[in-house]
Amino acid sequence: MDLPRRPKHLPQVQALAAIGQCKLMAMWDQLFAHLRQPVAQILLTRNDIADRTQYINAQNTFVALLNMGVIPIVNENDTLSVQEIKFGDNDTLSAITAGMVQADYLFLMTDVDCLYDKNPRTNPDAKPIEVVEDIADITADVSSAGSSLGTGGMGTKIVAARLATAAGVTTVITKSSKPGNIASIVRYAEAQKAAQRSMEGSLELSAPSTPKKLANGEQASQDVSSTDLDGVAIPARELPAPPLHTRFLPDLHPIRDRHFWLLHGLAPHGTIYIDNGASNALSRKAGLLPVGVIDVVGDFHQHECARISVLPSRDAPLSEAEEIGRALVNYSAAEIKRIKSVQSDKISEILGYADSEYVALRENVGLFKSQNHDQRHPCRTDGSAWEG
Repeated sequence: MDLPRRPKHLPQVQALAAIGQCKLMAMWDQLFAHLRQPVAQILLTRNDIADRTQYINAQNTFVALLNMGVIPIVNENDTLSVQEIKFGDNDTLSAITAGMVQADYLFLMTDVDCLYDKNPRTNPDAKPIEVVEDIADITADVSSAGSSLGTGGMGTKIVAARLATAAGVTTVITKSSKPGNIASIVRYAEAQKAAQRSMEGSLELSAPSTPKKLANGEQASQDVSSTDLDGVAIPARELPAPPLHTRFLPDLHPIRDRHFWLLHGLAPHGTIYIDNGASNALSRKAGLLPVGVIDVVGDFHQHECARISVLPSRDAPLSEAEEIGRALVNYSAAEIKRIKSVQSDKISEILGYADSEYVALRENVGLFKSQNHDQRHPCRTDGSAWEG
């Protein structure tokens, strides 16, 4: 467009985004045309998935396209997005999309080979982190600010990996300049999965089986095999070491469907602080009662999303709270402030009405995985992780 610099005003920026989308899709269409592979464009904003009906419609569209053999090209709808409804970066958008379609893998491409324990640009002794079993325990240098072309650095990729693995998606960080590495990494990961299944199966046998003999009397190999991208079996021992990458193992108890939408499809507008009793009740599948609410921060309306954070004690400072989930609330922030810490039978007396005895129904509460399950994966005896 021969512009000397990036426009400062939103309408001009969004107009350029509309022009750029045409060029971007033309490029994708041309690239995939060489493979005779049809593609489709899907543009999303946060509002598109904040509404439950629209979220399901988007999910159904993805499924229909994939069943038709069409590859969806997903991007944020920058032509319509404003700050309040933006995903913020493509890493988050890709993780939410991966969770929506229940993908097997999510690849987050970046300008380094993998995640390191230190910034490799400034620390020659930085060590690669190849497998992450529990993302909550990770200690790494994520000071990379991102590329000049992208919208996310390593920090946003860690957040995206946490989101995707919670949905049961194996997440990989690897170098964007070597896209051919993806196939090698998938082969290696699938071989490890097959090896684990074989090991688990052998432990279930009541007695060791007799090794099979070949016609020449030699013992048959019992190597676990993977398959290449054409479905041809490849023994695990013949697979070369994969390119350097970081693989985040998926949660053993993934969040699906409505709970995934509650936790990651909605943008929270405030925080409800609760006590341990209320937290335990939520873990037991009970709803959130006002008596368990300690405080409220933010400005949200009825049926909007709020964070749920638990305090170690009722007199603890809010800074000590731990976020445990999200909820669609039955009352506004102002109303919850008035009924906090009281019994439900007092709601109508205080407000003059009572839409519900609960601040949030249990079906409208999504809890993060640490509340219900141990997320750790089985390990080999040498401490290295198996794919789960």
